[in-house]
Amino acid sequence: MKTKAPHAPPSTWRLYLQMTRPGFLSVTALGCFIGLASAAACGCGFDALKASATVLLAVLAHAGANVLNDFHDSRSGADAANRQGIYPFSGGARLIQNGHVSERDTALWGRALMGLVGLGGLLLAVQSGGGLLLIGAAGMLLGWAYSAPPLSLMSRGLGEPTVAACWWLMVVGADYVQRERFFIIPAHVAVSYAVMVSTILLVCGVPDIEADRAVGKRTLATRLPQRGLALVYLGLVLFAHAWLAVGVWALVPPQPTLWACLALVPAAWAAGLLWHRPVDDRHQLRQAIVLTLWATHLHGLGLVAGLLLPHV
Repeated sequence: MKTKAPHAPPSTWRLYLQMTRPGFLSVTALGCFIGLASAAACGCGFDALKASATVLLAVLAHAGANVLNDFHDSRSGADAANRQGIYPFSGGARLIQNGHVSERDTALWGRALMGLVGLGGLLLAVQSGGGLLLIGAAGMLLGWAYSAPPLSLMSRGLGEPTVAACWWLMVVGADYVQRERFFIIPAHVAVSYAVMVSTILLVCGVPDIEADRAVGKRTLATRLPQRGLALVYLGLVLFAHAWLAVGVWALVPPQPTLWACLALVPAAWAAGLLWHRPVDDRHQLRQAIVLTLWATHLHGLGLVAGLLLPHV
């Protein structure tokens, strides 16, 4: 009788890649594209080298924050207690829990990524202006405070506003690198995209509710009843699109950025699933997470297209 061979552990480079949770990094690249599109649409030119460096550093910062989040969730016991997570969307990368990497290696990798971001950010600021130092310092501080004690903002119900602030800075920073000054249009459109990104964190926290409560991790999802969570989710989605619409009415971003409102369709569908289905229905939760990811990407792509295409 043949027996199945045990699964071999991933190769080293795959381990390091998986630790960063690469499936979520596209929201970061898209945030940078919004900022780059904003600068290009205003006639500020386009420096391909600086744009590439911007996207790379932003993705590395997000990757480093993900790795450090896994480290701190392992230290707190949240990921070890998690039996209801929906991989790869929630419950962390699970590499520490599966014995593929140690906490020490995870911490070292996360710190190495953030160190590269700090060094690269300094070099980019030399080329783009001192304002980028403020943006970068604020982003790295929030990335650290999100997971790390003593602040551990994610455990205090402040994860969603922290994430929104980080992605707002990302869009503004990408625009600043090209424009070399602050401007109202990227600051405005960044709000709607940042709020949409925060809905990803909210819905991905739902499968982790039991594990988070068990270790005292008080995320926003743990603090809300099922239908209250659905209402908060829908409120965030409606605020993001209302903010964009009011900005267009006030002639801040161009009218074609309203294409981003197509994201209301998958987002409303996801809100309906959260309202009508119990939070322990894994199939429905997976659908809600995927729909939220689609909605956020569709919103971001709509902003990029709305900013750029009228000028092509």
